[in-house]
Amino acid sequence: MGSPMDKDSDSELEVAADGQPEPLLTVSGVVKQFPGVRALDGVDLTVRAGEVHCLLGQNGAGKSTLIKVLSGAHQPDAGTIRWRGAEVTLPTPTAATRLGIATIYQELDLVDGLSVADNIFLGHELARAGLSRRRAMNEAARALLARLGHADIPVTREAGQLSAAGKQVVSMARALSYDARLIIMDEPSAVLDADEVDNLFRLIQELTANGVAVIYISHRLAEIRRIGDRVTVLKDGRTVARGLPARTTPTDKVIRLMTGRAIEHAFPPRVGPAPDAPQVLRVDGLGRPGEFSDISFSVRAGEVVGLAGLVGSGRSEILETIYGARRAATGEVVVGGRRLRRGSVGAAVAAGVGLCPEERKSQGLLLDTPVYRNITLATMARFAAGPFTRDGQEAAAAGEQARALDIRPPGVNRPVRTLSGGNQQKVVLARWLLRQCRVLLLDEPTRGVDVGARDEIYQLIRRLARSGVAIVLVSSEVPEVIGLADRVLVIAAGRLVRTAPATDITESQVLDLVMEEGRAA
Repeated sequence: MGSPMDKDSDSELEVAADGQPEPLLTVSGVVKQFPGVRALDGVDLTVRAGEVHCLLGQNGAGKSTLIKVLSGAHQPDAGTIRWRGAEVTLPTPTAATRLGIATIYQELDLVDGLSVADNIFLGHELARAGLSRRRAMNEAARALLARLGHADIPVTREAGQLSAAGKQVVSMARALSYDARLIIMDEPSAVLDADEVDNLFRLIQELTANGVAVIYISHRLAEIRRIGDRVTVLKDGRTVARGLPARTTPTDKVIRLMTGRAIEHAFPPRVGPAPDAPQVLRVDGLGRPGEFSDISFSVRAGEVVGLAGLVGSGRSEILETIYGARRAATGEVVVGGRRLRRGSVGAAVAAGVGLCPEERKSQGLLLDTPVYRNITLATMARFAAGPFTRDGQEAAAAGEQARALDIRPPGVNRPVRTLSGGNQQKVVLARWLLRQCRVLLLDEPTRGVDVGARDEIYQLIRRLARSGVAIVLVSSEVPEVIGLADRVLVIAAGRLVRTAPATDITESQVLDLVMEEGRAA
């Protein structure tokens, strides 16, 4: 705030507003305080009807808190919110949706035991005389899914049976089921493949052409240029720039605004395993019916192996089976020469295997438990004193890891739920650093992580590899797989279709392979 750029963008907003209708949404000086943390410190934001307004900032900048204020989940301590020119309060999420504000959260909030249709209309069911109109709801749900390009999703299936990408689509259909004039999308492309992202952008363009405004949050800056109209940047809970043109503002300027520094290298230089490095992990003929079959590869100490493929290709299922969270039907996993018992997480952890799962909130964290306890989950025996734990030693050990990874805000006694997505990811990584695992399985390690934290995670992966850890990496971003891995395995329709050194394969070759194999399947 107060920088020349802010003054320029403010004046541009004033000029652009001349002769135009009142902005759809105006946020002025919003403050939100939590115990020990000032999450929002005077945030300003102006959104016009029919625009895609991109909200950028590092993890912990205040984006999630602002979303919850706009969705009625949090109440601001100061500041004003104007909707179509009139000052409003949003005491509950229901009040926000009735006003016309719908939110699609990064961490999806579907009810797994309910059907797809029930989730889409949850809280505003189609009913007559107090009875649900089941057929009408199913038909309306099918129409919404077809509009999203996913008529193949059965509306009677339980949401918990869907893939992460399928759940994202259902969450989007729920937002569309309201007569929303503003849709907030938090990392909507994080679990989508390239075709699904194209379809998402087609939908956004359709919405904005009809006057609906979209607040779009993403750490993928290339997406911002492609879909955005204007950009607002938050840093440390404050607005540091607003109204920047999304397509023409230089990327390095946006990064400096977000981080306060330049990020010069996307990927640290490769080192690779030593020529005589021992084999640490061997996967031989691994298979699960309907998910993947005959997967075989090995990883040496200090090597990074990347699995590339489309969402739903079986990548995540392979990692979870190696970890023992899924039971293999065929094949074996060998760590350090010892064959692991199928379907046993305990055996994998005891052998030195750690997993950072794709869905960190539902699969990797105890959200209402303190940060320190989430970090020490895999090493509890180290701090045991009979039936009790030595909490002081436990917190001290966790605090050392938290400081090493710059987990913010500092302090390991706060519930992990209060951290941003990127800092929650660091907590999961800290768990396995404390465990000193031999094999680290990383599933979408930078999903929902800002550009600064992403660079830190890249450096950490390299540092772990240099220390001799064997790493298996899954990412939906093919350049990330190629940039981080020493060797790339291409997975398509549950099969291993190519293995190549990362220096000998390109993004276009990977995409050609997965698309061709996917069509053949």
